[in-house]
Amino acid sequence: MAQPDSERVIQDLNRCFAAPLQEFYRRRIIFWYDEDKDFEEKVTNGEILLTNAKIVVLDGTNNFSIKKLLTHGDKTSNYCVYCPVMYPDEKNWLLPVQLYSEEYRADLISMWLDEMGIENTTNLRKIVKDYRSFFKTKAHRIKIARLNQTITAPVQLLKAIMAVLCGVKKTDPNLLIRTVLRAGLDQGKNGLYCSLVKFGMDKVFWQMVTQMSGYREEKPNLGELSCRVLLTAATRTMHIDNFVGLDSFISTPHQAYCYDFMSEWLHSDQTQELFNIARTVEEELNLSSRFSQLPVTELVDTELFPCIDECILKNLMGDIVNNTLDADKALTIIDRRRTFLWYKRVENYYIGVVQAANMQKFYLEHIAGFHIVEPHKIWNAYTGDYYRMDTYYRLFQNAFLKTLTISNDRLDDLFKQVADNIENLYANWYLDNLDTNWVTAAEDNLREYGHVLEVPQQRDFYRSHVEKVDTRVFVIVSDAVRYETAVTLANELRQETQAKVTMESCEGIFPTVTKFGMAALLPHKDLAAVMQTNGTIGILADGNPTDANYRDGILKAANSASVALQYKNIIKMKRAERSALVKGMEVVYIYHNCIDETSHTDEMKVFSSCNETIRELKNMVRIIVNEFGGTRIFITADHGFIYTARPLSEEAKIDKTTALSEEIEVDRRYLITKKGAKPDYLLPVKFLDGKNYDAFTPIGNRRIKKKGSGLYFVHGGISLQEIVVPIIDYHYMRSDSVEYRKNRNKYDTKPVTLSLLSATRKIGNMIFSLNFYQKEAVGPNREAATYLLYFTDSEGNQVSDTQRIIADCTGNDNQDRTFRISFNLKSMKYSNRERYYLIIADESNCQLPKREEFQIDIAFPVDKLNFFD
Repeated sequence: MAQPDSERVIQDLNRCFAAPLQEFYRRRIIFWYDEDKDFEEKVTNGEILLTNAKIVVLDGTNNFSIKKLLTHGDKTSNYCVYCPVMYPDEKNWLLPVQLYSEEYRADLISMWLDEMGIENTTNLRKIVKDYRSFFKTKAHRIKIARLNQTITAPVQLLKAIMAVLCGVKKTDPNLLIRTVLRAGLDQGKNGLYCSLVKFGMDKVFWQMVTQMSGYREEKPNLGELSCRVLLTAATRTMHIDNFVGLDSFISTPHQAYCYDFMSEWLHSDQTQELFNIARTVEEELNLSSRFSQLPVTELVDTELFPCIDECILKNLMGDIVNNTLDADKALTIIDRRRTFLWYKRVENYYIGVVQAANMQKFYLEHIAGFHIVEPHKIWNAYTGDYYRMDTYYRLFQNAFLKTLTISNDRLDDLFKQVADNIENLYANWYLDNLDTNWVTAAEDNLREYGHVLEVPQQRDFYRSHVEKVDTRVFVIVSDAVRYETAVTLANELRQETQAKVTMESCEGIFPTVTKFGMAALLPHKDLAAVMQTNGTIGILADGNPTDANYRDGILKAANSASVALQYKNIIKMKRAERSALVKGMEVVYIYHNCIDETSHTDEMKVFSSCNETIRELKNMVRIIVNEFGGTRIFITADHGFIYTARPLSEEAKIDKTTALSEEIEVDRRYLITKKGAKPDYLLPVKFLDGKNYDAFTPIGNRRIKKKGSGLYFVHGGISLQEIVVPIIDYHYMRSDSVEYRKNRNKYDTKPVTLSLLSATRKIGNMIFSLNFYQKEAVGPNREAATYLLYFTDSEGNQVSDTQRIIADCTGNDNQDRTFRISFNLKSMKYSNRERYYLIIADESNCQLPKREEFQIDIAFPVDKLNFFD
């Protein structure tokens, strides 16, 4: 049976012979040229038969006899003259016949070129002939055609062959080399490289590599190539003197090409293999040891090697441990590094260093201590400033906890030393000093009144907030949300929702534990303590129990259109089900418990649960606004807490020194006794009305000795972290409200904008820097944005590397919101008559890209590599 290629020839020839003859022609003669003799065997064996023509075959000796046949022997039949041999004109007896006959070419190469949509030229035929083993596979030819590349030169066809063997759809040389490297540096196990070798394309591949990198060896290998490209590219952003001894791996003339190659790879979606290759090069050349001896300023602008981040982190963490950290310098360095690819791998270590730097700055700002005499002024200082230290500590501990599960063995031990340093700063300096000053200032008020004068009280919450609202009000009570966490929540609500959000505080009732705090938030005129049958203290509101099962009734007694709900229940309900629960209600209390609940199962995860709480409360706000139609929401808590990552030493624990018969209720942070008890080392605090019981609390971060949990997480005392209760007043602004229309810019959150600050619009060097300005500070109605910056030509083709700016500065100082960014132009010709554009693009595509027109006038232009043309 004839093969598919033969069938096509038969069809083509039959079609030609069936076509109408030209005027005055009585028959058709077609000369079929097949110089490569692809079909000679099939023709001579009679496998190719035509419907309306006879086939004769030239064999190099019968050209005269065939001429006689065609001109005298048979003047009426159609003939196909198969020509596997060619004659010079002076020896070609058939030339007169050829001049009035038709020509057909159906050698395999011609057919293959036609099949691929490639022009049948001598140069391209030679490439197909040279790589016949590749082209004889029909699947290869189909893939070449599907590349949709215009192929007019041999080099274009060679690149197309490599693209097919590499399994990519573009013939860009950088992509081809990158794809081969991604398949592995062991050439014997690299399937793509083996395919290049199999079809004889390895030499072409290495020619392309040589032009890009300068790498040329008698026996080249992919491992050496990786070293060559990465180190040569690194010299673009790091001084070449830092690579003394590695000169053989660096080709200065190819610096720009190698940098372009690596820049494209870094900004592609194929970076996992690059990480492995960079790690291999680091280990092969012992780069980590080399870089660790360099100043951080020499490393900060180089992105290629993951070990650079580790070297920078070791340097910064060493400064923290040695108490020599320059906080501002560290923050500037990290701000630069976080725009780079490998930052995410060690992000938690960087976050830890950032928070350590923030804590160091806080320490220097308050190095003299917290010496304020009036307690309400200390309260105001805490809610306006001091709380930041608690936030920094929480964020540090969250980052530290994540490194315990996603570890880096090069950084872990040193980071644990940093954690020890942070613990000393937070617990021994901040908590001890702040609480000592607080207790000194507030002890008289606490002893006499049980609270601080001139500070809003938790027990007044319902009267001062809920009753004053003239519309339906929702109250979310989240157990143990302390003030600093609530500030973070309020900031996120301002930025993410269309609302007016006000941050307030009140003093939690003592002891700062759930049953007291929850009771204080309910409507009441009087709170009283009562001994319960189980021997513990119960809290009555106007004579009624205040446990969870009774809260709905207490709310209804104050306002019949009230309801108390549990977050964990309503979150599982369908939309219609939970909407039915609040229908017609004027006061809705929603009780949420994540932080306190976590503390009972795993104290180590308390700070992680703070993040979870923020997410859940934002979701609850969304449900109230979108599903319940609520516009006024208060978010508050029953109490705060103290958390330290290191358990207290035995010396920091206090014996209560009271007789068992005097004790009513004892916990790590408070003691309730019968009237008249006088325990040592504890501060007396008036308990409710002071008639039936006395109450006491440890001073500072100390705790009463007691078995059980509470080694890290405690509450119940009078520290600012425990007793400052947050109140978030959330007022959703409907789009049709008068206030929203009047102050739309105030409530609509938009990304901060980035503008070019540099006045020059002319570029004269391949490497240059420009200044940019974040026009607005991140704040209530301005959210952070990440911008990608690069240059293009007038047709939109990128002509530079891509740089990233994370615009999230919160300061009001304009100087703090400026960025100086370096760009590298690609190695190519530039015309000073052409227009080029700086593109400033929002990475999230929330804003239209900006374009700034530039002129590029390079004194010594760089040509493209010849092979790449």
